[in-house]
This record gives sequence, structure tokens and C-alpha cells, in this order.
Amino acid sequence: MSLQNQFGKDVLLTGWGHSKFGKLTDQTLESLIVQVSAEAIQNSGLEPRDIDEIYLGQFNSGMQPLGFTSSLALQLSQDLANVPATRTENACASGSAAFQQGVKSVLAGTARNVLVIGAEKMTDAGADVVGAALLGASYEMAGKASTTGFTGLFAEVAKHYEKRYGAGIRGSGIEGSGFARGLGDVLGSIAAKNHHNGMDNPYAQMHRDFGEEFCRTVSEKNPMVAEPLRRTDCSPVSDGAAAVVLSVGPASGAATEPVRLAGFGHANGFFPAERRDPTEFAATRVSWERALGMAGIGIEGLDFAEVHDCFTIAELLMYESMGLTPRGEGSRAVQEGWVYKDGKLPVNVSGGLKAKGHPVGATGVSQHVIAAMQLTGTAGAMQLPNARRGAVQNMGGVGIANYVSILESI
Repeated sequence: MSLQNQFGKDVLLTGWGHSKFGKLTDQTLESLIVQVSAEAIQNSGLEPRDIDEIYLGQFNSGMQPLGFTSSLALQLSQDLANVPATRTENACASGSAAFQQGVKSVLAGTARNVLVIGAEKMTDAGADVVGAALLGASYEMAGKASTTGFTGLFAEVAKHYEKRYGAGIRGSGIEGSGFARGLGDVLGSIAAKNHHNGMDNPYAQMHRDFGEEFCRTVSEKNPMVAEPLRRTDCSPVSDGAAAVVLSVGPASGAATEPVRLAGFGHANGFFPAERRDPTEFAATRVSWERALGMAGIGIEGLDFAEVHDCFTIAELLMYESMGLTPRGEGSRAVQEGWVYKDGKLPVNVSGGLKAKGHPVGATGVSQHVIAAMQLTGTAGAMQLPNARRGAVQNMGGVGIANYVSILESI
């Protein structure tokens, strides 16, 4: 089974654009959207008049006073006048929500070329505004005061995980097997890996290779934010945008070969925490199963994955949700080197949200762009050898809104 077999047509990523991520004081939300839209359309070999529909992923939730942004991309060209445009919002998965809506328009036959954009401008708002906005994605904490914000919610996940599986966190292997290595060190290794990878990403917000010792150690420069999560376990507040053109077929004059969508999955979990196991992203696992099932492959069929590491504990649980390891054994993927650049399944070669940055509405589209670059051999210093098939996983809330895409080269 594949998407093409199931629906009788291909969905191709034919062009893409990506801004720098970070504190972009010289850019507005509008200028970011116009910039990446122009890049994506030009690289696809199309003209603005060829675009049939637009989807914009943006969370906002009060971080920007402008709450009606669907038509901003039309500022690019008069030829986009009257093109249907819709803003999608699904917390930190807003970008992938926009992507999948675009996919469904192509599959439905109501559009041949869809422009999908993800964008967010977060740094204009104060820390208290950003914190309150992000807590709007929590059933229990929306509208309430918090000193630790969303970090505190994922810190609780980490505490539950360590309580249940702490004895199963394997030793480093340097001095033999055992259980000397704690969860904090495992999370520090994930942070160090992603910061190291981010050094090769020109779009990344953070270009600093901190190393494992720094990431594992609480210090003045790496304080505890919400135990056991340190600053290096948390993705930064960011501005940025990314865009991709989805098409039924390639256009002459495209900058690269297209990339094929082989499968996709979406699953939402129950919102109240009491209805979810805090140590398992159950709906995330279902989204992986749906995407891999549609693509007709198993996890072993992937050459890399870009996953939602808003916090390092989220990446650790993702190893288990995708089926790379059994539950409670995610640390193996780190300690045995599986998820490093030279491992059997490199994860977050871009640096992930941890180093690349996390402008929440842009993240899902950014992940698709980075994956498309890998699959077309245009990822520069990030490039993996022989990358033929990859996965993108984007999540909103604490495992609530979950999206997975399987992309492959042609």
C-alpha cells in the first residue's frame, strides 16, 4: 500500500523556502511570510498565478496583535488576488496541520498547486505573554499563572518516566553494563547531539556546540528550569517561517527534483491529563502507525527522521512512539548511537527544535523543507549520504495533536 495506490495520484513537494530562525528584529510576520512564499513558488518552477490554494499554519494565541493572517501571503503578488487562503491552528503542530490540509486539497482534486506556509513571530512579545500563550495548549493550565510554563508540563512527563523506567535506563557502556546513568544524562546527550547537528544548519537559531558535559550539568549558564529539565533541555523562543508548494506533478524549470509524499498520519489524544498515560504518547504512536502503514514500510525503511523535540524528554519518548525501541528503553537509541548522524536512524540532523529554534507555527513546515532538502541532495553541510526516505513528526501540546509524514526521493 502507498499513498499513490490508495488515492490514485501522487502528491509532490515541488518547491520550498526557509527563513533564518531566531530573534529577527528586522522582520515582521508579513515580511517572513512573503519571503518564504516567494522562494517556494520560484523554486517550484511555477508563477504566483499557478497557485490554486493557500494554507498558513500559525499558532499566535495572543503573541501577535494581528489574529487574522490568512491573506498575508497575497502581498507577494497581484496574481494571488482571490486565491482561497485559510489559517490553520493546532498548537505547535499548526504547520503540519496546514501541510495535511494542503495534501487533502490536492488529493480531492480541488487544487493542483497548493502553497503551504508556517510562520510565527514570538520575540516581539514579553516572556510572560509567550508563556501564557503556550499554556493555552494545556487543558489544566490555560489561563493560570505558572513560574515554569510549558517546561513544567514536560518536566512532569520526565518525572513520571524516570519513576516508572528509571531502573531500565542503561549504563553508558564505557565501563560495562549497568544502571549508573540517570535520565538527566540521557537527556543531556540528546541536547548535545542536537546542538552539534545544528552547527551545520545555516537556518538554525543556535550555533554553539555545547558538548555533553555542559548539557548534563546544572550551572549558572545552564540552570534548572523545571526539574529535571535544564535550559539546554528546552527549545528557544523564536521567529521564523518556511513554505512548501504541493503539486500533482512537477513543473519545468523547478530548482530541484520533486519529493514524493509516501504516507501521512494524524491522531489526536484526549486533552485532560488524567485520560492519558504520561509516560506514553499514545496518539503520537498511532500517527506513526498510520503514516508508515500508508507508505507500506516499517521503521527500518527510513533513512532519517526530523522529530518534535520541544524538550529533550519529547525526543526520548519519540524513539519509543515510532517503534525504534520498546517502551522504557529509548535511552538505547542514544547510548548505542542509533540516532546520531552516522547511526542507523539519524534523528534531527537539522539540530531539531532544540538548536534550530521553535517558532511554533513554522516548525512543521520547516521540518518538511529540511527533509525535502535531504532527499534532493541539497542540504549542504547537513546532508546525509544516500538519503532516500525520511519521516517528519510534529506535535501540539503534550502529545495531543500529532502529525507524521513519510517523504521519499523520486
